[in-house]
Formats: sequence, C-alpha cells, structure tokens
Amino acid sequence: MKISQRAERIEPFYVMEVAKAASALAQQVAHTSQPMIFLNIGEPDFTAPPLVQQAACRAIEKGDTQYTPALGLPALRQRISDWYGARFGADVAPSRIVITAGASAALQLACLALVEAGDEILMPDPSYPCNRHFVSAAEGTAVLIPTTAQERFQLTREKVEAAWKDKTRGVLLASPSNPTGTSIAPEELQRIHEFVHSRGGITLIDEIYLGLSYEEHFGHSALALPGGLGQSVISINSFSKYFNMTGWRLGWLVVPETLTPVIERIAQNLFICASTVAQHAALACFEPESLREYESRRAEFKARRDYFIPELNRLGLRVPVMPDGAFYAYADCTEAAARLGVSGSWDFAFELMKRVHLAVTPGRDFGHAAPEQFVRFSTANSMAQLKEAVARLESVLG
Repeated sequence: MKISQRAERIEPFYVMEVAKAASALAQQVAHTSQPMIFLNIGEPDFTAPPLVQQAACRAIEKGDTQYTPALGLPALRQRISDWYGARFGADVAPSRIVITAGASAALQLACLALVEAGDEILMPDPSYPCNRHFVSAAEGTAVLIPTTAQERFQLTREKVEAAWKDKTRGVLLASPSNPTGTSIAPEELQRIHEFVHSRGGITLIDEIYLGLSYEEHFGHSALALPGGLGQSVISINSFSKYFNMTGWRLGWLVVPETLTPVIERIAQNLFICASTVAQHAALACFEPESLREYESRRAEFKARRDYFIPELNRLGLRVPVMPDGAFYAYADCTEAAARLGVSGSWDFAFELMKRVHLAVTPGRDFGHAAPEQFVRFSTANSMAQLKEAVARLESVLG
C-alpha cells in the first residue's frame, strides 16, 4: 500500500516511544522497592474538580449529549471571554472564540485555514514537536530557528526578521513553552508581532500553559497586546493543563472576527463539534469554587518547581533558565551522562530508566538545536514522587 508523502513527513513522536519502554519496565518492577516514577509525560496528576465532574454527569443524565454548533456552546464561549477579561485584562469577544476537540484540533484548524502548500512558518528550536507537524500536515514547512538560554529559548524580533523570506507566512510561538517552561517577555512579543503584522503575516501562539504562569512579568496573553495588536493574534488554548481535563479532549481557538466563519466551515466538515459532554462540564470550570481550586493547584505546581529545579542543579543536571510557567525542567545532562558512562540525552534517559526506574524525556523530539544535550523532566507529579526521584538521582549521580 502506498503511503502519502504527507504522512511520511511526520516524524515519530519519540516521547511516546520512551513512554512505551517505561511502561513495559514498570510492569516488571511494580512490586519492587523501586517502582517506576514517570517524569516524562506532560499530564497533570490532578483530575477535573468535583463541580466539573458533576456537570458532566448532569449532562449525561439530562440527555444533553447531542451535537452542539461547530463553534461550540454559546455559553462556554461567553465564559471563556469573561475569563480572559477577568484574568488577563484582554477584550476577547465570544464571536472570536471557537471550541475545539483539544488544542490539537485548534492548531489543525488554524493551519488548514491559513497555510498554503510551500508556506514557511518560523518556530523556535527547541519547541513542542506536534506543533511543527501540524504545519507539515497542512503542506507547509516548519522552519526551526535555534535559540539560546540567553534568549529564554524563545524567538526575538531580530531572529524573525533575519529568517523572513519570500515564502514565509508567519510565526508559531509558545508561551509558556514546552519543553522549557519559559515565556516570551511581553515587550518582545509585541515587537515580533508588530513586524509580522507589518509583513502581512500571521502570529499563531500556543498559550495552553498560560494559566500555569508563576511570575507576574510573563503571565500575560498575547490577546492583550496594546494598541489593538491583540485583535490580530491567533491564540491556541486548552482545558488540558490549567483546567486538568486532559482526556476530555477540549480546547479552543481565538481568531480575528473575519476568520471565524472560515474556521467554522472547516470545523463543520472535519469535526462537526467538540465533545458535547466535555463542553457542558467545562462550563463549571469557571465557577468561583473551581477557580479557587485551580489557583490552589497552580500554587502547588509552583512549589514543585521551586523544590525540584534547585535539586537538579545541585546534582549537575543544570537548568539554564528557570521556567516561569508550565511544569517542565529542561536540563543539560552532559555532566550527568558522563558520570553514568554514557553519551547524549537518549542513552542517558534509558540509563536512568534501567538503573533507578526513572522515566524522563530525551531532547530528540524537540528540534535540532543540541537535542543530545538536554532532557526534559515533568514536574506534573506529587511532591513525594519528586523527592523520591531526587533521592534516586542522587544515588547514581552523587
């Protein structure tokens, strides 16, 4: 059977290959003194709060399970709009919000609506691999631009200008970013968007970790850029991370007003609508009780970061930039790998898995800028598990 070139261009998702190996080993060591600790997957250990679960049950009991409009429940679009205003001071009309089957569907819809065959989209390296694969699936080309720790592993206006070519269609950013947990400074984001906008390009920004920001300077949505600039930004967001609804597969897209009917037409054909039960449940995310719970959990994620990053640095797993959001630590494993007698992040990850039953993600997924030098730790796990992970790392790294 002949496979499409489009499919062939999609690289393997190596984090899942590591996860499969870790899961297989976990079964073997489950009843030992060192069961597997998973710090490789970016999934909150919290689940949806009680009000959200109860709302889902009510929707099922009442039979509120039929298709919704392709753009999503009007009430949910309104609540997201209100949340932007209250949390970020951003004026986002409900008519600009499209409810999607996760952030993945949001990015797919945006790429299909805006990327032509041969278009180039500029992205930072390192970055989340699936983002560039959505560009490829839309027949575009993701152009990865190496970034440095001094740049917070984010693009600058100067780098965007230098890389802009005739085929460049726009930029795809992430703030906070996976795998680094770093955000773009608001003033730099404004400079980038001003340039892109002046060239008639598009600024897409992955903000799925925005709710999990820990520093006031960085915790701002691109949709709140001054002077009306936020009106032309396209933002991808999700109920998975801050709202702890990973398997519910619910996200949203914010687009300029003129793009809404285009996205609606594509969504009607590809998805019909996002999960109706998940949408009814998500309405309860914005109840005061739920928001208090989410803020308590955000404080817990910050506490985990504040404990774990210094411990990694102490053990020679240097994190060159303190993450200001999300739940990741992007650590230089060069020194630690040498201590274990291996070279590169891939072998280091499997050595940790074998020796101390600790699963982490090697840098191979995240781009071409020194992936062998870095591993990603996820702190989306309990403090007890993080402390045990540190003890195991210390036992082999000293």
